[in-house]
Amino acid sequence: MPFAFCTRGKHWCEFVEPVDGESTRFLQELAQKYNMVIVSSILERDINHGEIIWNSVVVIGNNGNIIGIHRKNHIARVGDFNESTYYMEGDTGHPIFETAYGKIVVNIRHHPLNWLAFGLNGAEIVFNPSATVGELSEPMWPIEARSAAIVNSYFVGSINWVGTEVFPNPFTSGDGKPQHADFGHFYGSSHFSAPDASCTRHPVSI
Repeated sequence: MPFAFCTRGKHWCEFVEPVDGESTRFLQELAQKYNMVIVSSILERDINHGEIIWNSVVVIGNNGNIIGIHRKNHIARVGDFNESTYYMEGDTGHPIFETAYGKIVVNIRHHPLNWLAFGLNGAEIVFNPSATVGELSEPMWPIEARSAAIVNSYFVGSINWVGTEVFPNPFTSGDGKPQHADFGHFYGSSHFSAPDASCTRHPVSI
């Protein structure tokens, strides 16, 4: 689905699914087939807690098993980031997932204390999936993850959405700006950072 959280349109809730839903089952087959660990974002419906919706990540092991989930614990409520319209703050803390390739975690939000907490819990690789636009974060994008990798002695995989999405119905941001139909340009620039300050090719905008 597109990054629709900026629109506050309720019809996007049709994409919610349980942890073991169709998307996860599809990826479980791929993980087992190719002997790989998959970190997959989903819009989770938690039927065990009153149909609560979470912004979650499912970690799938190389045997196709679900190792665990992590729910976003820092919800943005700034400008176009109206994510609280859709889901609640997570309740999973800062879990570490033991995989065949190391102790991994998923930092769905950039809050500085998340980086620290994952490090204290023993993370070896931190995946940081993101959907962020140029004017909001591009200057800090190549710096933040590298700094976290150095300070906390782990590797960081920074993954960002790519492209520009235009929605059929204009929306407002609650920040006084006129109605608009797009959120901005997602600049990509995905990369890995290491504790020794090295980085996989200098990130470039797309």
